[in-house]
Amino acid sequence: MLTARIDHLVVTAPTLTQGTQYLHETLGVSPQAGGEHPRMGTHNSLLRLGPDLYVEVIAPDPRAAAPSRPRWFQLDDANWNVQPQLASWVARTSDIYAAQAAAHIPNGEIQSMTRGDLEWLITITEDGGRPMQGAAPSFIQWNTPTHPAAAMQETGCSLLDLEVHHPEAAALQETLRRIGFEGKLSAHALSAGVPPYLVAHIQTPNGPRQLGVSISRN
Repeated sequence: MLTARIDHLVVTAPTLTQGTQYLHETLGVSPQAGGEHPRMGTHNSLLRLGPDLYVEVIAPDPRAAAPSRPRWFQLDDANWNVQPQLASWVARTSDIYAAQAAAHIPNGEIQSMTRGDLEWLITITEDGGRPMQGAAPSFIQWNTPTHPAAAMQETGCSLLDLEVHHPEAAALQETLRRIGFEGKLSAHALSAGVPPYLVAHIQTPNGPRQLGVSISRN
């Protein structure tokens, strides 16, 4: 049976320092160092939200060679990637090929990726864009024995709810139904022309906090 859950939230930033500072200022907790993605020319830091859930802060890596293709999560768009923001989310699926076939919202091609000793399959759009401007998830399937969040530092943080606001919320809900999605997510319809956005409600050691800003300026 096909199933899917929230795997991680994606905070994009022009630089990793800016993104890490944004997360600390917003949640009162600092993410830990992550690593590099050589194929994409990016690097990240990570904040655990549970044994199989986390926040990823991701930015272009100035030390890496420029990739031969656009970076993921719209990081190459200098008119958009001007400040840290909750830009997207990734859904973990039990069968990424079946999920890709079941979904009726395009979210890219399935590609193999690595970081250190981690290996996974993930959907990436050819132009580096975010499915439904970040409202719809990329799909991921880990090819490692344990989820990477299990080895992350405990932060005392957990996800209470992820709000997804988009004019085509019904289409998103249909895709989530088709892939067997289960989890803490609510989809809300917006008027046509209103920029989509995400809001993550996160329990922290300092009480509930909200992470999220507008994810589209188009």
